[in-house]
Amino acid sequence: MPENGTLRRGRPGYDQQGILEVAVAAFNQYGYDATSMGVLADRLGLSKSAIYHHFASKDEILERALDNALSALEGVLQGPESTHGRAADRLEYVLRGGVHVLIARLPYVTLLLRVRGNTEVERRALARRRAFDRAVTALVEEAQAEGSLRSDIDASVVSRLVFGMINSIVEWYRTGGREDADRLADDVIAVALDGLRMPTSNRVEELLG
Repeated sequence: MPENGTLRRGRPGYDQQGILEVAVAAFNQYGYDATSMGVLADRLGLSKSAIYHHFASKDEILERALDNALSALEGVLQGPESTHGRAADRLEYVLRGGVHVLIARLPYVTLLLRVRGNTEVERRALARRRAFDRAVTALVEEAQAEGSLRSDIDASVVSRLVFGMINSIVEWYRTGGREDADRLADDVIAVALDGLRMPTSNRVEELLG
């Protein structure tokens, strides 16, 4: 990666970001392993040496693409809305944020979800995904402990089921459809959390003894 995160330029037609977007589309279409630098050069209309001017290797392209998705997801966990207040409210914020990241960076998240750990770059990405999953599970546990969510379902199962639903959006969502990110996030929250929330009467009974 260039120093200070700056984009390398100098060849006509595509800058680093442009090459990255085309590469991600190719990885999603053909699979990372099946997409050679020659395939990328053909799709870009560039020589392989022109691509190497911007990226040292195919692995570097993949690493940059996966970081695009992971950094956005990790950022959702770092905002004040996800670190202060009731755990149930923080969990809702994180789930909404996950939906927004998925839609805003759909090709990058799609690629992330297809990673299987075949290379060191992929294994590092999977480790970051697992850390994100653990943070969400911890939020679920907090919400259960405060009496906001039912506690008869294991927190890790809740986390997997909820994000399994969110992640499935990549398979059918199309930009420009009937639902925007806000509406889709509302639907996810309704389906995912309404069945998990403790009835008010039950919460009062628990708090009283």
